[in-house]
Amino acid sequence: MKNKVAIMWGITAFCLIMTVVFWFLMNKVELNYEEVTAIVTNTSSKDIVNKDTGNRTTFYEIIVEYEGEEYELQNVHGLSGYYKGKSVKALLSNGKLYANVEGIKSTSPVAIVYFIFLFGTFGMLIASSTYMSKAKQKEKTETKKETAK
Repeated sequence: MKNKVAIMWGITAFCLIMTVVFWFLMNKVELNYEEVTAIVTNTSSKDIVNKDTGNRTTFYEIIVEYEGEEYELQNVHGLSGYYKGKSVKALLSNGKLYANVEGIKSTSPVAIVYFIFLFGTFGMLIASSTYMSKAKQKEKTETKKETAK
């Protein structure tokens, strides 16, 4: 039982180390994009309400035209400054238009691996803690049984 707990904590530490490594790699990656000017053709927002908690989340959709084609502007955090007919700065990368560099950075292959390790670290931390707690509880129970004899 103790070996399993040690292995789980080892995996957790490995995931944490890899998360840190990929965070640095993600911030050093060279991004390929071109700054372009696009025209806003449509804007909309959609509110989604969680029935259980009542929390409201707003999703923004901005459609822009660039070189005769329409694109959905990625990584937009609000409608402020975007209205129909306005020229806006956008970043063209991999056939998509982004509102900012963070949108490009967070969709890079290195960033995807970073997020996998990040969520893996949290998952392993919870699993390791839970498993360790159960192992200690089992050990206590066995110790009480032995002393009762």
